[in-house]
Formats: sequence, C-alpha cells, structure tokens
Amino acid sequence: MEWFKRVTPGLEAQTKKELPDGLWIKCDRCGQILYKKELDRNQLVCTGCGFHFRMDSGQYAALLADEGSFEEFNAAISSADPLNFKDSKKYADRLRDAMAKTGLKEAVITGEGTLGGIPVVLAIMDFRFIGGSMGSVVGEKISRAIDRAIETRRPLLILSASGGARMQEGALSLMQMAKTSAKLALLAEAGIPFLSILTDPTAGGTTASFSMLGDVIVAEPGAFIGFAGPRVIKQTIGQDLPEGFQRAEFVQDHGFVDMIVDRRELKQHLERILGWFVGPVRKKPRRAASKPKIKAESGLDTDSGLEPALPAQAEGEAAPLASAETSPAAGKKAQAAPKRKPAAKSAAGAGPSTVKSTKAAPKRKPAAKKSNHPKPASEV
Repeated sequence: MEWFKRVTPGLEAQTKKELPDGLWIKCDRCGQILYKKELDRNQLVCTGCGFHFRMDSGQYAALLADEGSFEEFNAAISSADPLNFKDSKKYADRLRDAMAKTGLKEAVITGEGTLGGIPVVLAIMDFRFIGGSMGSVVGEKISRAIDRAIETRRPLLILSASGGARMQEGALSLMQMAKTSAKLALLAEAGIPFLSILTDPTAGGTTASFSMLGDVIVAEPGAFIGFAGPRVIKQTIGQDLPEGFQRAEFVQDHGFVDMIVDRRELKQHLERILGWFVGPVRKKPRRAASKPKIKAESGLDTDSGLEPALPAQAEGEAAPLASAETSPAAGKKAQAAPKRKPAAKSAAGAGPSTVKSTKAAPKRKPAAKKSNHPKPASEV
C-alpha cells in the first residue's frame, strides 16, 4: 500500500559541516556571541557591554609600545627548582609545561621602547604562565628593569596581571616583595616616574608590593584588585561583602587607584600622563611652533594648502611656546619697541627750540633798556 511507501522523495541527508574552532567567543558578562576577529580589532573588549577579556604580554606590548620599538632584554632568564617542590605535580614539570604553552621563559617580559615617542622601560606580566605568579626570576627581572630605568633615566611602566607570590618557591618568592619595593625607592630618589597599570587580576604579593607603589596607578574597568580573595575575607569577618567588592571601581572609590581607563584609550592616557612628567615629545613643540609662522605669513598650511587644524588644547599650549621661543612675529614686535623709544626722544628733542625761544626773551629786555633815554634837564 502507498501508505507504507514514500511516493515523493523527502529531505536528503547532508554531511555536517564543521566550523573551525576559535571563530566565535562568548562574553563572560553579557553572554553575547562575538566574532573573534572583530573582538581582536576592538582590543579584546566586548562590543556589547565593554567587558575586558584578558590579554597576554605580547598583546599588551603591541598595544602600548610604538610599532617596532619594543626590544626585550633579560629574556633568557628562567626559574629553577631550589626546593624540589612537589604538590599534585612537580614544580619542574609545571615550569616546563608553562614554557611550552606560552612560549615564554617566565611570567614577565621586560624591555625598552617608546610610547607616543617617549622612551620608556616596560615590564609586562603574563597571567598564562602559572597564573602570573611572582617567583624569584619575576622579582629579578623587574628589579633589573628598574635598574635600567635608573641608568637610562627613562620612565618605568609595570603592567600587573598576577595571582600573587609563587608558593612553589616558598620564602624565596616572598623576598621579591621587599626586593622590588626597595628598588622602587631608589627609582623615586632618582626622580624618575613610575606608572603602575593594574589588569585582571592583580592580587596577593604583587598588590602588596610594586603594583601599589606607582606615582600614578591606572586600572582597567572591572579588574580584580586585592590581596586576599573575597571568599577568605568573608569567612574571616563573617559578613557579606558589598557588591563589586575588590573590583577596580570599588577600589578607586576607596582611594587606592587614581583612574580607570578603557583599554582602547589606555595608550593615549599614558602618553598624556608621561607628558606631565617629562614634557611633550620634541617633535610636538616643533610642529606647534611652526603653526604660528605659517598663520602669520599666509594663514594656510604650505604642505596641504588647507587651514591648519589643531585641537584647542594644542593651540593653547603652543601660544606660550611661540611667545617664549624666537618667533618672527614676536621678533618684529620686540624690534619695533626700541625703535619707538628713539622716536620719543626725537619728539622730546623738539624741546630745545622752545628752550631757545625762552632764552631769547631775556635778550629782548636789554633792548627795552636801550629805549630808555636820559631824563630831560627839566626833570633833573
């Protein structure tokens, strides 16, 4: 019977197409599905809610340093296992696996570069390497970066992404807290600025040492910043913690962070802060000083033939430079002033003619005396 037979062909089975992994990613905060390439173009910031995904040290180096300017130093230093530590896994095996996974020797990279044209020394931590924990090599590399900043007199930037001290090295890791803090005291005595950048997470021994010793402390939105974890604190005090506890916004409200900056604007803000300490880059004053010259002569940009457009702040800053520097307009005014003074003297020089006329009056008096004839004899 036709009831048990298929007269018309039904849907044809198709082979399942498998999409490659890593094309899409789900936001941890809003749950939105994001295209990975678009997320990379947006500096790993969710386009829906602004959630900041974690970045590795290489991505931060590309974000902060000018293109092609970052040069790493002390890259070959790696950790040993002085205590022969073993928990669920040998510490030596953990180090080997972390090196193979990340391609790094340790949880921090250090190097020199420029940020907005300003020479700086950078130390960038990587949370992928055993949670960014601070061992003896991490403390040593940061200490050497501080020494390099003192030697070259470059501003120091340390970007923290760490869970704290590395327990597998025991007291040796705890000693790095005092070591890095003492080095930063020498940096402060040398008068060299230190900018600390806090990312998610910044906890434990890093928070208790160099991360909170910056001249300016900048944090990313929503970053976890604290010493002990919220669960430990809640069990200790026996009270519920407020909403947003130990997040960047909460920490800033209580005075431990100077500013919270979106990652997409981080480099511009750091460049502005460095400008407060070391002054603007050389090329900027030259460009700003040349603008008044062009405006005074033609009012147009000689290169493009267009009206030069500068931000209001740049024009306000360029004005005192132009007046302080040798500007043609200022030079003409300065030369015009001395010329007017001799003119004033020549005008005053007309005074002697009036003086002569006043002196001529007494000469007329004797003429009046000559007109007096001797008195007649009758009067005598």
